[in-house]
Amino acid sequence: MEEGFEFSRKGKLSPRFTKPYCILKRVGPVTYQLELPPVLDHIHDVFHVSMLRCYYSNPTHIVPVEEIEVRPELTFEEELVQILDHDVKVLRRKFIPLVKVLWRNHSTKEAT
Repeated sequence: MEEGFEFSRKGKLSPRFTKPYCILKRVGPVTYQLELPPVLDHIHDVFHVSMLRCYYSNPTHIVPVEEIEVRPELTFEEELVQILDHDVKVLRRKFIPLVKVLWRNHSTKEAT
């Protein structure tokens, strides 16, 4: 599987690659035809190897669908589980309260 690049968004902070796509066949010595979804049917499906990156499967990339409740308008709500820590950041003349929060469906490493 190869990862294709992002076609829609432009900008410095936008992701460079999208999800993995299966290779259908090798077209030439340095070109491959990918199996693109119907959403990208306006894109030519043959790519040069310089535009592709090899994808290595990682179990942390898989998100169980049943754990996420997606609303019809394609949004979801995070639920607070526990406040892990709190602190006060002192600037010159300001005091900023900070709180470390554990969210539902996230590990303690992902606490914000």
